[in-house]
Amino acid sequence: MASTLLCLILCFSSLSVSLSEVVVLPLTHSLPKFNSTQLLFKSLSIHSSIRFQQHQQRKQNQSQQISIPLSDVGGYFLSITTGSNPSKSISLVMDTGSHIVWYPCSPYKCFRCKTPPKLLKPPKNASVSCSSPACPAAHRSKFPDPSDICAVAGCPIKRIDNSDCDSYSCPPFYLAYGDGSIIARLYKDSATVPTSSVPSLIPNFTFGCAHKAINEEVGVAGFGPGLLSLPSQLATVYPQVSKGFSYCLGDSSSNNSETPSSSALFLGLKDDPGNSSTEFAYTPILDNPSHPYYYMVGLEGISVGKKYIAAPEIVKRVDQNGDGGTIVDSGSTMTMLPKSLHDSVVAELDRFNNERAKVIEDKSVFERCYYFDGDMMNMNLPDVVLHFVGNGSSVTIPRGNYLVEIDPEKNDPKQRHSACLTFKNAGDKIGGTGAVFGYFMQLGFEVVYDLANKRIGFGKQPCKALLDKVK
Repeated sequence: MASTLLCLILCFSSLSVSLSEVVVLPLTHSLPKFNSTQLLFKSLSIHSSIRFQQHQQRKQNQSQQISIPLSDVGGYFLSITTGSNPSKSISLVMDTGSHIVWYPCSPYKCFRCKTPPKLLKPPKNASVSCSSPACPAAHRSKFPDPSDICAVAGCPIKRIDNSDCDSYSCPPFYLAYGDGSIIARLYKDSATVPTSSVPSLIPNFTFGCAHKAINEEVGVAGFGPGLLSLPSQLATVYPQVSKGFSYCLGDSSSNNSETPSSSALFLGLKDDPGNSSTEFAYTPILDNPSHPYYYMVGLEGISVGKKYIAAPEIVKRVDQNGDGGTIVDSGSTMTMLPKSLHDSVVAELDRFNNERAKVIEDKSVFERCYYFDGDMMNMNLPDVVLHFVGNGSSVTIPRGNYLVEIDPEKNDPKQRHSACLTFKNAGDKIGGTGAVFGYFMQLGFEVVYDLANKRIGFGKQPCKALLDKVK
């Protein structure tokens, strides 16, 4: 989850791999109504109890179409089973805004955690050495030079020069998110990702065991670019994953026909996207050597009804310092915009004269809320259009995506339903990411991460129909 996180925290296209090469993971999600004190910033977990399959089954996995059932705990969740004696299942938040898979391990000291997390024990004698390529992948921002990491691990200079540090464990690494942080250590163990047919066994799965955290109650499955992401490690089992993946997050709210089981993650891309009747808006993935673990795109502007609002330069492109760009983040609930852009969009929406629900705003993390009577979809509000960099890559965001319904508050004298905007003011920062495109605004879209062609596509379509088709 990048938006919600600085470097952390699932579900996924009218792609471009023949159906026989697509691995499908159906997700379960039920979009909840929120009370005024709740907001889920990370919402992906992984749950399953799958037996290990023999290693020789991996070859047939490469061409099999596979689905993975997921459970709903207020968001979109995927599951991993680790170890073999005994094997243990763990739920993780799936996040295209981060690049490492980690989960809470005992002992686990978490500050500001309200719910006791499910803990695993670190595997014995399975720590990753400082000379492993995985170590600098976890420490890249702090130690660009692997020899620096080995020095921190305690390896003598003479052995560093001889590249003889196998006996020295990679030091603990730190991940900071927008809503919390962890300190973890890297380990290797066998792992399986549950599927509807043959589970995918990853013999040397590398992950982080977190022992200290702030506000992090569940682990994360990072889907961002990088050696340690879940797609990168799955590519050792399913080579087609290296071409890309996609997801379709079904919206089970009352205003459409989606069902709680309509979400899906697809590993690999269709060979012929022309067979799809869905029109996709593609935008290039921006290069950013300073932040290589994010999927960044450029946002040109936002239309509110007939009003076009140009975006500031910081969200359009990445500058020479690695600052700017817009992160596409399945692990962040909200869409974060720079203050100037956010305020202009909100001011335009205010012009439609819906009554402000200030009681809700004052008590919640939402920054703009409106009362409504009857159906939220009948509110006097226009569509919002996001204009991404690229030839005609505009995406219309229905009001059911940029609004979330709030249950009436007992201490609200009006006892009326209200709806709040699903984007927030990120301030006018100097440096860093320009904006974050969160998953609320992605609901009901097939989002394609076409890694082979370095682009991301958005296509509006019913996720259930897509899932039924590939089944």
